[in-house]
Amino acid sequence: MLLEIKGLCKSFHGQQVLKNVDLSVDSGDAAVILGPSGAGKTTLLRCMNFLETADSGEITFGGVTRQLNAMTKKEIRDYRMQTAFVFQNFNLFFNRTALGNVTEGLVVARGVNKKTARQIGMEALRHVGLADHADKYPHQLSGGQQQRVAIARALAAKPKIIFFDEPTSALDPELTGEVLGVMRRLASEGMTMLIVTHEMEFARTVSNRIVFMEDGEVVEAGETRRMFTNPLKERTAAFLNTTQNVRLEEET
Repeated sequence: MLLEIKGLCKSFHGQQVLKNVDLSVDSGDAAVILGPSGAGKTTLLRCMNFLETADSGEITFGGVTRQLNAMTKKEIRDYRMQTAFVFQNFNLFFNRTALGNVTEGLVVARGVNKKTARQIGMEALRHVGLADHADKYPHQLSGGQQQRVAIARALAAKPKIIFFDEPTSALDPELTGEVLGVMRRLASEGMTMLIVTHEMEFARTVSNRIVFMEDGEVVEAGETRRMFTNPLKERTAAFLNTTQNVRLEEET
């Protein structure tokens, strides 16, 4: 087990948005979190990478268990050095080139020398098919290309797990495929990923594990094929049937 969360709770302004969430990720998993809007999916992901502070719960990572709300700044920094986060809206520096965006964190946060950072950065850009765009600025790139730069930035950190928060939600439909294509390749290479997405076909064909959430709780979790063909909970079945029917209607 690479990463495990137990009893995670989180409230905003007195409203509980995560309720005793348990979740685990094994090395090599491409795990997808599904659920309706407002289920708490993004908040869960942000708590798992300490972009939000959980009210309670524990995290086990690399065999070490700690309380989520009691970790020191150093412990959080050490944890983040082994993880990466891909945001909905890319979060690129607009005054940095594609390569500059990939190498900034290596140089500033990780102390990598500039020559080595450039080598790592170019390899990461090649991995997402953007080596020939290394010197372009974000405004010169499409949304899909910007998100691929963000994925390259994550890869450059050589993380043990990458968190993806709706990585295609800010993209036009015609640009979604190029980002999902990169993620498919990462999954085939064994990159450990925890992904919040509404892309049902991607979830069905690429992930090996599905977590279904609603109203701040995990309703059901399990192996992807079983979840899509034989979910144990009626609410899971209803959600998956509805979303798959919507996709089929859109295709016709």
